[in-house]
This record gives sequence, structure tokens and C-alpha cells, in this order.
Amino acid sequence: MCGICCAVSAPAWRSAVDVCVSETLRRRGPCCSREITKTAADLSYCCRFSAHVLHMRGQLTPQPVEDQGGNVLLWNGEVFGGLAVGQEENDSQVLARHLSNCQRPGEILSVLSRVRGPWALVYYQAAQRCLWFGRDFFGRRSLLWRCVAQERSLVLSSVAPALPGSADAQWQEVPAVGVYRMSLGEFADPGSLPLEVFPWMYPDDVPPPLSHEFQWEGLSGWPSVVMNDSGLFLPAPVCPLNRAVADAPPGAGHAITPQPSAAELDSLLESAEKRKVVDQLIAVLSEAVRRRVQCLPCEGELSNPRTPAMSKPPGENADIAVLFSGGIDSVVLAALADRHVPVGKTIDLLNVAFKVQEPKSQKGATKKPKSHKLKAPNASTGPVEPVGSGSFDVPDRVTGRASLKELQALNPDRRWNFVEINVTREELQEMRQKKIGHLVYPLDTVLDDSIGCAMWFAARGVGVATEGMEQRAYTSAAKVVLTGIGADEQLGGYSRHRARFQSAGLEGLVQELAMELGRISSRNLGRDDRIIGDHGKEARFPFLDEDVVSFLNRLPVWEKAALSLPRGVGEKVLLRRAARALGLGPSATLPKRAIQFGSRIAKLENRRENASDRCARLHTT
Repeated sequence: MCGICCAVSAPAWRSAVDVCVSETLRRRGPCCSREITKTAADLSYCCRFSAHVLHMRGQLTPQPVEDQGGNVLLWNGEVFGGLAVGQEENDSQVLARHLSNCQRPGEILSVLSRVRGPWALVYYQAAQRCLWFGRDFFGRRSLLWRCVAQERSLVLSSVAPALPGSADAQWQEVPAVGVYRMSLGEFADPGSLPLEVFPWMYPDDVPPPLSHEFQWEGLSGWPSVVMNDSGLFLPAPVCPLNRAVADAPPGAGHAITPQPSAAELDSLLESAEKRKVVDQLIAVLSEAVRRRVQCLPCEGELSNPRTPAMSKPPGENADIAVLFSGGIDSVVLAALADRHVPVGKTIDLLNVAFKVQEPKSQKGATKKPKSHKLKAPNASTGPVEPVGSGSFDVPDRVTGRASLKELQALNPDRRWNFVEINVTREELQEMRQKKIGHLVYPLDTVLDDSIGCAMWFAARGVGVATEGMEQRAYTSAAKVVLTGIGADEQLGGYSRHRARFQSAGLEGLVQELAMELGRISSRNLGRDDRIIGDHGKEARFPFLDEDVVSFLNRLPVWEKAALSLPRGVGEKVLLRRAARALGLGPSATLPKRAIQFGSRIAKLENRRENASDRCARLHTT
């Protein structure tokens, strides 16, 4: 993973990257930094490329990558398939080599459409004097842009702070609808600058008209985004969603009301056909996890320059961490990671809790003695309350501990570090002001604030680990963080899915799921990449692996969600069946609980806010 930035301007303006932008980018890529400047011979434009690398695979490769032809690549991504990458190779080198052989736009698109994995890139074609940039089909990596017409400047960056001033000077997320190409030869012209888009499309989609103009928020008409005049597009890396509802089996839309239980899920596995689908899901999701937990540098190369060295026995430093609430998504990911991480290696389970306001003690109540507090390294506030402290016994902490026992029963030989990350209101407010508000930006709702803060503290990994009766301060050094994002969107996990099913049946549910996956880049993934990447760690999303999404898209909706069944069974029913097949117990029937409620951050401040409200706390940064 990397923090990448490209600033393009007419040389007279020499658009500079803000110091705060550079520092935030450097936090994403602490292993090495480099800059390259390209100025046209006729002085029509100047491009400044900056990259900060987090070393993840192969040989450490500084970026930007420049070839003999003067082409420059900024790459923030992972190639998990589509292009052959040797075990000792770095994927940025491989991609740069493929792109160097491209002359025509169709060849560029052919290379990018073959990549399987998350990415955001900027690519300068020297001979053609053009700039390509964009994000993968799901938008799993952040890329922002800021366009200022009066300065004739365009800046692209993985992350950027909020700026004072008019709306046209603000940053916006680059829409993950395709790849963009800008002809730099026209950059200094006083008129409108066309920005061609090459959209992601399914084979049966009808292409937009060639003259079709896109109105992007934040561009204010300069540059003007238009469909490319050649009609080229990138084929979607996943198959279209199965929208069939006519052949639903009897009972698919009728209520069944037994209490949620693991035994009920077992009864749903009795059908050979059902078991076959479950086994297929386990196989494709297990492979997605394998791609994301293997092919890492050796243990000595995994150290993060920003993480303090800690004296630990060999194998205790975890390479892999899971954002772990104890819910169905995170438990299944942990169980599958256990298949592919060597037995001698630790897996960190990161569990975050925000301090619950304790009720005032009644008169005459016996005052309990204060518990001994542990000092955790890297925590700005220092003290962390020990395990079992009631003020941090939020729902996700309780389910996390219970699900930990299930994982330990599945593999007693695995060392599972259950990291209890305890956050006080004071530390939350401090870190939101210093860092988190800038990382959530340009998103700005109450929901973005709650999720962004919870994920930032969880991914930081500063907390307390427990072994038996022993408690010790612990900081996770894992550079790979697995997260369950994408499971709810595809498997009907949200309460709004149940409401839509109840009001509009299976057809309404299909429409809701299609919308969920279509907007996941703008609602979740850019924000989450910025949040987790701030710690010099990389977010990986197994549920959004292209093969996993294609498998789920092919299934009829009633195989994925049975919302006539009660909570804890009906939502994500296919994943719950898979959990039982993997040997998991009560965690397979835990109802969906969003991180902002499970961690109790939503109860810490203004309880009367709506999730979609503009969050005033984010605008005081």
C-alpha cells in the first residue's frame, strides 16, 4: 500500500502540495518516500509525483516508478490475480512493465481490467502527453481530487485535509465509475479542459452516448468530464447480479418464527443442495482470505518504522489482524485465516470499546477499590483499564470474548491475541481533532464520524492482551488488517434490508442489494482505506474479492438471505450456515450489530443525532 499524490498545473502556478497532505501521506507509507517532477518541453504543464510506500510484497520498490521512456506510475494497490506476479516480485514493478508496452488507450484498459485486487493509480504516458487515473471497480482504495479553475491546477491524492474557502477549492472522492484520461497538451489552454472517462461496464450494458457529460460534485465544470470518443470501456471484473425472483421456492417469502438457534441452522444444512452451496461459499471465501494473508515479506521485513520495537518471543508478533467484534463476519474471517496462517504465528483480534458512562452510585453503596491500570505504549492518554473493567463491557466486548473461546476450541494450538482496545471520551475527542476528522473528510455525516473513529482506534491496535489471568499492554504490529466489509451489503445484513423485504418482497430486496454494492465505494471504502492506512497498515476486504462477489451475484437472493426468518438467522443466512459448517457455535446466530452501536461510540456524545445528519464535530477540525 502507498500514499500517492500527483499535482498538475501550468508552470506559472507551480501547484504545491500542502505540508499537511504530505505528512498524512507519509503515515500511510512509512517505508520509503520519493518525488519526481515532469515539465513539458513547451512549458504547457508541470506534473509533480509523490509517493510514500508501505512495503508488502517482493523487493522494496520505491515509487514513483519511472521507466526508460519517461512514463511514471503511482500505484496504491495489490495484484491478487489477473497478472502474473512472482513470489519475489513487487506488483508495482510488474504493472509498470505491462503499462510500458501500451501505446493505445485500449491497451491500457486491457491491462487494468485484468487486475484482480484493490487499487488506485495515476499513470503518466510521456510520449502521448496524457495522464491516466482511477480506482478499481469497487473503489477499495481512496483517491481524492481537487480542481481549481483559476489556478489551472488539478491535484490527486490518497488523503487530504479539509480546506477553508469556497466549495470549488475543496477535495472530493474520485468517483469509482471507471478510469480517466487527461490530455496534458491542452492543460494550458484558457478554455474548458476535457477529461475523458472510460467506464466500468457489464457486457450487456448499453454504453452512454459519446457526447454524454458527467456532472461531478466538486469539479464546477473544470475540467469537463465526458465519455471517451472511442466508445471504449473496462469490462466489469464480476458477473451481474442475479435478479430472478419468479422461481423462488415455496416459503421463501413467508414467515417462519422459531427462536434463532444453532440447531435451526443445522436443520437448514440437511439438504444436499444447500450444503453444496455452503461448501462452495467456504471454498471461494477461503481462497480470498488465503490471497490476503500469504505472500507477505518475511518477519524481519514486516516491522513498521512507526511501531515501537517490542521484545517478544519468535512468532508472537502477528502479521495478520482482524477487526473483531465477535460477530458472524469477523469470526468467519478469523476461522478462515486460521487455515492459511502458519500454526506458529499469532493472529491479532482487534476489539474496540468506548467507555460507557457509569451511573451515579447510590447513597450508602460500597465503593469498590480502584483497579490497577496498565500503561499501553503509543496511547496518547496513557492509561488503559484492565480486562474485566465494567465501563468497557460493551456488547462487542462481550461477544468478542465469547467468540474468542469458539476460535480457541477450533484450534487450541493457535495463539490468538484478543486485543482489548479501550477508548475514553477525552481521547476520542483529542484524536478526532488531531487526525480522524481529516481522514474521514470529505465525508461528513454522524455515521462517518462514528465508524471512522471506531475503526481508527481499532486499527491502531493499542490495548491490552490477556492470557489466562495475566494482563499485559500490547500494540498490534500487524500490517494486514482483515475487515468484513461487503458481507452485509451482499447478504442482506442491514435492518433496512429486512424493512425493504417486508414492504416490497424479494424484488424490493434485490433492488436494495444492487444499490448497496453500487454505492459502497462512496459510502464506505474510500473512508475506511484512509482510516486504516493512517497507521501504516493495509485494509483487506475478502468479502469483496472478485471471485467471492461473482459467486454471490450468481446465486438467487433467497439463497443469501431468508428475511422471513427472525434476526440472528435470516439475515446473511448463507454465511451463518457456513459458520456452522466450519464448526462455529453461538456466534453463528448473533444478530447484526453495527460497530457504532456494538462499540458504544454512538452513546458517547449526542444521542439525538441521526446517522445521516451533518456531523458538527467533524467540522471543528
